Amino acid sequence: MTSGRTLYPLPRAGAIFQPTMRLFRALAACTFLAAAACPSPDTTKKAIDALTAATAPPDELPVMLNRELPFRYPDALFASKVQANVTIRIYIDSTGVVWPESTRVVQTSGHPELDSAAVRGAPQLRFIPAKREGKPVAVSIKLPVFFRHPGAPPVPGDTILRPKATAPATP
Repeated sequence: MTSGRTLYPLPRAGAIFQPTMRLFRALAACTFLAAAACPSPDTTKKAIDALTAATAPPDELPVMLNRELPFRYPDALFASKVQANVTIRIYIDSTGVVWPESTRVVQTSGHPELDSAAVRGAPQLRFIPAKREGKPVAVSIKLPVFFRHPGAPPVPGDTILRPKATAPATP
């Protein structure tokens, strides 16, 4: 039996904004420390740009330049006709280069060999960098990698290898 009081007291005025203010103070402190610890003005500018880049999306997305994809199908899985999708997150700097140490799997294929093949191939990707206000900027994107065997049936729900329907010929 309760005495008319709530089990969870309501926050006092202003308490709702305290976590937001803590986050803002932490971000400001990190920016200050990053600027203070950086040896050159150029590095300081890059650190500040990296912190602020997450808030504004680019005007133009990066464009892949590779004619052939660098992802190599593991021999054993190819022979077994295993097919799956892997989604990786890659960081593309302002010159269009993928930073290998930033690549990670965000959605596994269920086959560690395919996941590893996707991560190993990512550093060989090259891009026209994303742009904001006409200037190249670094971005982090999710990239789906599709491993498909030409002799296997399409994966359920997959439209990548499904042949296009042809329209009937008109007399």
